[in-house]
Amino acid sequence: MLFSNVMKSNIRYFNFVVAVLTVLLLGSCHTMKRISPTPEVSVFDAFGLKIDKNDTPSLYREVASWIGTPYKYGGNTRSGIDCSGLVSYIYNSVYGISLNRMSEAIYRQCKPVSKKHLEEGDLVFFSTGKKHRINHVGIYLKNGYFVHSSTSKGVIISHLQEPYYIARWRGGGKIRK
Repeated sequence: MLFSNVMKSNIRYFNFVVAVLTVLLLGSCHTMKRISPTPEVSVFDAFGLKIDKNDTPSLYREVASWIGTPYKYGGNTRSGIDCSGLVSYIYNSVYGISLNRMSEAIYRQCKPVSKKHLEEGDLVFFSTGKKHRINHVGIYLKNGYFVHSSTSKGVIISHLQEPYYIARWRGGGKIRK
């Protein structure tokens, strides 16, 4: 009987901890928003990104189709993709432009663009490692938002003004044609 009560208490405690962690993890960051695109609700609506006639519809359709794809280093498929794989795939699919496969090499293919002059489809570069080399890339959408493949969350939309990305910003760029 005593063993049974201890087990029930441990199970209740475990369930409580799981519930608290779930609330904290899912509610702590606006990049965690997940919404399935439907004709009524676009994945971009969750971020306040209103797509209009001046936007490139194929870019936003392609981005929406990748949201939620898991991160996989060196991956380039819908079962797992890394940041440069995502950017390379989308750029080839939407713009017909082949890019290098490494973030730093993609950066060298670009003409620099300041953060305040970024336009839809420009690339954004970050240094997330200790050596301060460019090792992360995303595609700028609009209103400060960009899409990328996060090592912890997979393909997501984030904002350039999030403290994490402010601290790691290395530059923006437009692919030289």
